[in-house]
Amino acid sequence: MDADDFETFVRDSAPALRRYARAVTADPEQAEELLQRTYVRMATAWHRLLAEGGPLAYAKVTMVRLHVGRLRTIVRWARSAPVAPSVAADEVGRVDEGRLRRLLAGLPPLQRVVLVMTYLDDLDDESIAAALGRRPATVRSLRHRALLRTGLPTARVRAAREVAG
Repeated sequence: MDADDFETFVRDSAPALRRYARAVTADPEQAEELLQRTYVRMATAWHRLLAEGGPLAYAKVTMVRLHVGRLRTIVRWARSAPVAPSVAADEVGRVDEGRLRRLLAGLPPLQRVVLVMTYLDDLDDESIAAALGRRPATVRSLRHRALLRTGLPTARVRAAREVAG
């Protein structure tokens, strides 16, 4: 019964978690590897997840933690790169999806993860900080640097987030 529940969860959640993994890693091959590692981790905790509920949220947090853990072993903090030229955005602060993917791919991994968790998951600073094992002030700093580096308009993004939240 539990194995069937897990298989059903994997089948139903795979498309959404695959998109999430691609947003987090900015690389389709790494995303597939991350997705598989996430499912392996979930399988070991499946009984507990059934009792507590919310396996999709657990999967996303696990995915981010696995990715950050991997990055800690192979990547040291990158030197600051020059700020990219400003991106043309429309009145609600949105940019072309292809261009946005390229901008995200050019960010250091933690900055990319913070943007994904902020705007894709709509999480607050405290939740992101808990998932990454950082302080909320660090999350705000990473977000600010990422927005400056991509040239995305920080004022419009902040205003759109306040209206939505």
